[in-house]
This record gives sequence, C-alpha cells and structure tokens, in this order.
Amino acid sequence: MPMQVKDVMNRVVIAVSKDASFIDILAAMMRFAVGAVTVIDADQRPVGVVSEDDLLLKEIGPAPRGPSMLRNRRRRERDKAAAVTAAQLMTSPAITVTPGSSLRDAARLMHTGRVKQLPVIDVVTGRVTGTLHQRDVLRVFTRPAAQLEADIRAALPQDGTFTVQIDAGTVRISGRTRWRSQAIAATAALREVEGVVDVTGDIACDEDDLVIVPSLM
Repeated sequence: MPMQVKDVMNRVVIAVSKDASFIDILAAMMRFAVGAVTVIDADQRPVGVVSEDDLLLKEIGPAPRGPSMLRNRRRRERDKAAAVTAAQLMTSPAITVTPGSSLRDAARLMHTGRVKQLPVIDVVTGRVTGTLHQRDVLRVFTRPAAQLEADIRAALPQDGTFTVQIDAGTVRISGRTRWRSQAIAATAALREVEGVVDVTGDIACDEDDLVIVPSLM
C-alpha cells in the first residue's frame, strides 16, 4: 500500500507569526534545530516559510545588479536582505501537503520546490497540524522488514512463479513467467515499492512477446 504523509510526519509544528522579528525567527530555528519555520496567520493557516537561506541574505548583503534575466531574483534577494519581519522574509505561498497526501508526491514537491520541509495542513480547516521533513520521507528505507516484504509480495503479478530475497532494501528476484513483458513488468513493479533500494536477479520467460518482426515490404 502506498505510504502517506501521515505515516511519517512530525506532529510538532515550529511556526512563527507574520510579525515575528528576524531575531525571533533565528532563535526558534536554533532552539528547535530546524532549517526553516512556517509562517502562520491569526487562524493558524500557513502563509509562507522562512528558511536559513532567507536569513543568510542579511549577512551576505544586497545582491549587485546583474543581467536582466536575473533581475527579479536579485530584487527579491535585495528585499529579503533588508527585511526585518517574517512577512517580509518569507517565501509565499507556502507549499503544503495534507496527512493523506502520497509520500511520493510530497517527495516530488520537495525536490521540484527545492525545500527541505513542508507544512502539513488539515484538509478541512487549512490549519497547520504538522511538518514533513526530508528525513521523515527517507524513513521509508528503514521501515520494518516484514512490512516491506508484504508490500513487495503484494506488488508481484499473480500470473507467474517467483522467489524473492530481501537484504538491506535490495530485492533479488527469480522465477518464471510465460511472456517476457510479464517478467519486465514484475521487476518494474518492485522498483515502485517504497523502501526498495534496488532490484536484481533474473526472471525467465517461455515466450518473447516483445520481438519485433521485420516487415517484408
């Protein structure tokens, strides 16, 4: 069964209000050893995120003017370098997920958005209820062996005979299917199981249904 955010999320929320000062934000990051904090409004809904990178701009100073293609980015950096409150420092809108979001989708959001953590919001109220960190997502690779094995066996096609061995997240599979396409599909299905590091082995097949017969024309 695909894992969801609620399976690994941290239910502790490190958040600040929009009028929190630069020093208040820094103090919260240092106290709780986090690299970012969620900025919330009066109704506890996330409106943005302030990261360590945002605070570093205060030390770096205003970015020099450069090529026009970088103008907007440099303008934002200059504004943040001069900022003194969370509302001025934050990146908005906040990228969020819900407890029921797919863990794989959340990982994609982190990768494409280049963020190390995501606020988790209640699907009804929109209020922040937790935080998903990158290290939380990576816990899929340390989940109980029995749980991983169950998901692996559930992913295998029923139309074949397979033997599976699991060692430190690496799955070694052997067996036989009627068609070559079924053998390929079995290996691909195992690679999609969350927590699988690699798939090795060889599945024999009785017939090759992927052979391309050259045209006689």
